[in-house]
Amino acid sequence: MTAVPSDPGYCGYLRGTVPVSGANTSGFANNESSTWDLIGLYTLDAQELQLGYSGNGLYGFDIVSLIDGNGSDVVLNQTKQVVAGVVDLDFWLGVFGLGPKSVNFTTFNDPIPNFMSDLVNSNQIPSLSWGYTAGTYYRNQTPASLTLGGYDAYRLSGTDYNFSMNEDNSRPLQVSVQGITAENTPGGISMELLPTATYHFIDSTLPHICLLEDAVQGSVDNFGLTYDNNTDLYLINDTMRNQWLQHKPTVTFVIGASDNPTIAAGSTASTDEVEIELPYAAFDMQASYPYYQSATNYFPIRKAANDSQYTLGRTFLQEAYLTADFGRNSFAVAQTSLVESGALVAWYFIRRNKRKHQLLPTSDLTVGDSETVFPSDKMVDTPYSDQHRGSELPAENALHEAPGLGNKQNPSELTSGRGNEVSAEMEGDMGQSRVRPGMAEMPSAPSIGHAEHVMAEAPGSEGKRHEPVGSEPGEAVD
Repeated sequence: MTAVPSDPGYCGYLRGTVPVSGANTSGFANNESSTWDLIGLYTLDAQELQLGYSGNGLYGFDIVSLIDGNGSDVVLNQTKQVVAGVVDLDFWLGVFGLGPKSVNFTTFNDPIPNFMSDLVNSNQIPSLSWGYTAGTYYRNQTPASLTLGGYDAYRLSGTDYNFSMNEDNSRPLQVSVQGITAENTPGGISMELLPTATYHFIDSTLPHICLLEDAVQGSVDNFGLTYDNNTDLYLINDTMRNQWLQHKPTVTFVIGASDNPTIAAGSTASTDEVEIELPYAAFDMQASYPYYQSATNYFPIRKAANDSQYTLGRTFLQEAYLTADFGRNSFAVAQTSLVESGALVAWYFIRRNKRKHQLLPTSDLTVGDSETVFPSDKMVDTPYSDQHRGSELPAENALHEAPGLGNKQNPSELTSGRGNEVSAEMEGDMGQSRVRPGMAEMPSAPSIGHAEHVMAEAPGSEGKRHEPVGSEPGEAVD
């Protein structure tokens, strides 16, 4: 479905809202919800604060449902969930939180369980685990994939590497980037783009890759980029872009748990690292409104001001498959496969553990041979300096995406195909935000919605992919 400025739902369309009954909508409007229960207006507190993105959110309780790819059947549903309407261009699209933290407000005495924890407690998913890849629009328009309660084993290609989550629970998915190398360049030489190993946070709410200054300068020099001070983007002209598209170089990220990897005897390769290869097409993007009036080619890297801003965003996750298991404080990264669907697993161990109470035939579940399952877990209780706002798009496929928190480019389609016997998988970019609302309460609480000319999206409201001129390669949810 496409939209034009004269359509009533064009504002929502630009920001990724889901069409309802075949029509574009303006997005979540709390004043039109009969189940909205206002909490108040609060500042946002998340990892993105470290990157210079901030704003306020109008918080309240409401029903949150995840629907199938057709936008009709409700697959997962929870009442009294914390929802925020965010009126800020830094938060261009909706954000769907995947972390286990409870929600805290300064005016509440007790923490509020989050959506994922409630799904576990209501036995709708078996554990606080998930698998995610951002999708590759440049390769058969492959959508993103999010599996709740487990992961899709067929999304893995080659060997994954398991990490322990960072002790700083605001940055749990931290890895050491030990090297970045470009191969198959026009000169036929290998280009080393990272002079020293650095620790990076993996965050799907950010579309870019934030690097130390020397690494960014290496990309500028080798790829022929030009910095635009007005938008803080690195642009590439048509001549250089066509050259890279013709030669099709690959950029390889070597990541591990330590910045001092162990080399096995007699080998030149580390025993505690994994390589993720990205084709040049993964960096071939365009920026449009409100960055520029017309689509402009750019390269999705940013210069970090300090080490707290080193981030691997959705550009990286186009070719990487990320699995997280918060019950065991571990996560894994692997090269993603070209397979678009596979073994969705998670309910198997729940059923097996309950068989002493209820006998269930093994024919109740059909899964692939290569599956890996997370058994059920307990609920766990337990945020670049950028002032520019706008949208970003992949080359020749322009739709809108802001540079900061919650920029989504893929459809939010939840597909299980196995009834209630498997974990939920969403085709689309739902992101993995760790939103922790509730710092200082603001004095007013305006309505949020199209009628008030203020846009907001409920968590998980990212829209289907629309391509009037294209779409960004496959960026949700911090």
